[in-house]
Amino acid sequence: MPRNDTFEPAEIGQLYNSHHAWLRGWLWARVGCREHAADLAQDTFVRLLRARDVSPLKEPRAYLSSIARGLMIDQFRRRALERAYQQSLADLPEREAPSEEQRLLILDTLERLDRALHQLRPRAREAFLLAQLDGLSLARIAERLEVSRVTVERDLAKALAACYRVHYAEC
Repeated sequence: MPRNDTFEPAEIGQLYNSHHAWLRGWLWARVGCREHAADLAQDTFVRLLRARDVSPLKEPRAYLSSIARGLMIDQFRRRALERAYQQSLADLPEREAPSEEQRLLILDTLERLDRALHQLRPRAREAFLLAQLDGLSLARIAERLEVSRVTVERDLAKALAACYRVHYAEC
C-alpha cells in the first residue's frame, strides 16, 4: 500500500474505511467499553498517520491490532502509575498535596520515565528499581541478579542515562 517510507493520507483513508469498524469491535471485546474502544481505534489511526519506515501491508488487521495492543498496554501502564500516585497522595496531609497543575506534570513525568525504563533490557530496569526503590547497594543488586558488580554499574548507567534524557528533553 505505501509507496515511500510513510503512508499517504488516501491510503490511511482507505484503511480507515475498510477496517475501522472491525478494529473498534476488536477493541471493544478487549476493553469492554464502546467509548474507550472508539478512542483507542482513533488513536491507532493517528499513530498510523505518524508512522515511519512502513513497508507494504500484507495483513492490515494484524498491523492495526498490533498498534492497538501497544496503545492498550501504554494506557494500562499509565492508569497503574496514576493509581499508585493517587495512593501516595492519599497518604499525604492535605496541605502538602500538589496543585492540579503539579499533579499533571508529575504524572506526565512518571509516564515518560516508565516508557524510557521499559525500553531498557529487563535486567537494567530491575537493577535501577532495586537501587532506587529498594535502596539496595551495588553488591546486593549484583548478588540478587546473579551478575557482577561491573554489570550492575553498566546497567545502572544505562538506566540513569534514560532518566537524564527524559528530564532534559523538556529543556
